[in-house]
Amino acid sequence: MSNALHISEKALPDGLDVDRVRADFPILQRSIHGKPLVYLDNAASSQMPQPVIDRLVHYQTHEHANVHRGVHTLSQLATTEYENARHKVMDFLGAADEREIIFVRGATEGINLVMHGYGRAFLKEGDEIILSAMEHHANIVPWQMLRDEKKVVLRIIPMDDTGELLLDEYEKLFNARTKLVAITHVSNALGTINPVREMIATARQHGVPVLLDGAQAAPHIPVNVQDLDCDFYVFSSHKLCGPTGVGILYGKAALLEKMQPYQGGGDMILNVTFERTTYNEIPYKFEAGTPAIAAGIGLGSAIDYITGIGLERIAAHEHALLSYATEAVQNIKGLRIIGTARHKAAVLSFTLDDIHPHDIGTILDHQGIAVRAGHHCAQPVMQRFGVAATARASFAFYNTLEEVDALVAGIHTVQKVFA
Repeated sequence: MSNALHISEKALPDGLDVDRVRADFPILQRSIHGKPLVYLDNAASSQMPQPVIDRLVHYQTHEHANVHRGVHTLSQLATTEYENARHKVMDFLGAADEREIIFVRGATEGINLVMHGYGRAFLKEGDEIILSAMEHHANIVPWQMLRDEKKVVLRIIPMDDTGELLLDEYEKLFNARTKLVAITHVSNALGTINPVREMIATARQHGVPVLLDGAQAAPHIPVNVQDLDCDFYVFSSHKLCGPTGVGILYGKAALLEKMQPYQGGGDMILNVTFERTTYNEIPYKFEAGTPAIAAGIGLGSAIDYITGIGLERIAAHEHALLSYATEAVQNIKGLRIIGTARHKAAVLSFTLDDIHPHDIGTILDHQGIAVRAGHHCAQPVMQRFGVAATARASFAFYNTLEEVDALVAGIHTVQKVFA
């Protein structure tokens, strides 16, 4: 195994020693176009620390076999480690039961599973689903598919010019036909942290289940699904310092037991004849085929790493970065911040004069600075703010104030190029 610091094995002092943390991320030591990498695209995908990389290599080198189906030693070992990862996710989300943790390919597949297993099974023509105006396409398109198939109605919570949802309007959307609320916990395009506890309480008053898209929340702020009382919660490993190709759907056991399977195949069955099939118990009913075993185990390792640092400490550090960056860019003439909610995660979306965000991203890349440019799979958000796209800098706990300074200097360079 690597000699890199494993944060979970040694407590950090008060505050975050970013230099110690950064030493665990080998990619942060590289250069881009001859400049030190400044990685500010964490909302798209975070980087992976050495302990997680080492865990993947160790699994592939010493433990690899298929899970759940073998009596030989390697299969039993792989099964144990994979199911241990499920237990870690349960603890991470504050779920009540391992059976409520379903491995999927990512948050997108988790939402699609709920659309199929709950929406297709229980919603009928005229039923209504409440979404918000700031949703990622992954929490819009599946429900449009259901709308076109079942003739359900989509109702949209509007937002104000800061990027905050209008809760009075949200309450007005409920009626006897409302059957589901599906909203983002944190906006990927704006950084807005929605008041989901209050919103779930409103839905509870009407007996309506709630799905939260936690892709941008779970890596950055503490989440406890029992405390929130949400019915479904999804997130992706690769935004939480883990591997790509795996994510999580949490669902309350009572709902999951009633839902229909998302896919058919091996492992999601108890018995198969040509006449009929008996489905497996949850969570396996929703996990057809050979899973992403290594990625699942890697996610478990990433959770160890993140919880070893502490999400409260992570949130505090990232908030400090966002505050510093927001104050710094407000002094740049011609720069407009898109998303100025009172409660934000560390996402800074902006436009700059009449310069296309792709040009901003390209010039910053030549300075070694990685940001995202485009509509961020949130085109309705762009339409709401009257822009085609934004440049987005998104911070993680391994970013520094000096990297924010580099971003500001890079923006000034962009302006000079177009002067």
